[in-house]
Amino acid sequence: MNRGLKRRQAIALLGAVAVWPITAQTQQLPVIGFLSSRSAVESGPVVAVFREGLSEAGYDDRRNTVIEYHWAENQYDRLPSLAAELVNRHVAVIVAAGGAPSAVTAKAATATIPIVFTSVGDPVELGLVASLSRPGGNITGTDSTLTAELDAKRLQLLRELVPSANVIAALINPNRPLSELQVGDIKKSARSLGQELLVVPAGTDRDLDAAFRTLKQQDVKALLVGTDPFFASRREQLVALAARYAIPTSYQWRDFTVAGGLMSYGGSLAGAYRQAGIYTGRILKGESPVDLPVMRPTKFELVINFKTAKALGLTVPQSILARADEVIE
Repeated sequence: MNRGLKRRQAIALLGAVAVWPITAQTQQLPVIGFLSSRSAVESGPVVAVFREGLSEAGYDDRRNTVIEYHWAENQYDRLPSLAAELVNRHVAVIVAAGGAPSAVTAKAATATIPIVFTSVGDPVELGLVASLSRPGGNITGTDSTLTAELDAKRLQLLRELVPSANVIAALINPNRPLSELQVGDIKKSARSLGQELLVVPAGTDRDLDAAFRTLKQQDVKALLVGTDPFFASRREQLVALAARYAIPTSYQWRDFTVAGGLMSYGGSLAGAYRQAGIYTGRILKGESPVDLPVMRPTKFELVINFKTAKALGLTVPQSILARADEVIE
């Protein structure tokens, strides 16, 4: 295979996350604005799934639509200007990806361009929609988080797995929009379980290192990592810190457990992005967000990394193993 052909194939593979220039040939196609709080590199897999959903709805990038990607690189303060660019571009639909920060920003930027969000937590509590069945306005979406419910369940699972944990910490990104709501929900869950809770903020790489030093100093025996795009983008760092300080840690996404994390419990992120692609295609065909109910997960996966549990000196109770959807040996 010659070098030129290899180069063309590499460019084609990068199409899922590249920002393609809009040429005269594509100007007549409807443009999808993809606004994400995360980066292109880490979002490659979910973008691919989004495009699969879009294809199921009858749309393929650069055949009968164009996707214009705007990445905030986990810097939430960049989102307003990126959203404004898409609004000024008069895109047909804005896909607000990467969690609540993108969705809240997109809604503030336009009341007319249709918006499809992914994985925001509670869209009603965030003020994004009037209700799940009848979103109202110009916004709808799919979710895989159910943040409050999942945090409560993960807290309960941590208590079962580490019954000696007098204090459990919750790692929260204070830069997340309305992060105080997440903190309030976790504290409420802890009170209902009679569990002492320590809330530790972290919104930067330096904060993460400092947070784990604090956990060690406070002799915290278990950690719940809050749902946030920034934490998802620092998966390897978080798993490594939890191992270094020997702190049993619970996460939402299976990816964390596959990477060596102890336990995860949550819905399918890929499923949320696929459905977002389908919804985007339906809107391009003329449907209104008002008539598209917010889709929420019906199945959640409990994943245990048995090897990590052994390294931490933990015995996984049979009650948890019996409920586990996957055990990584």
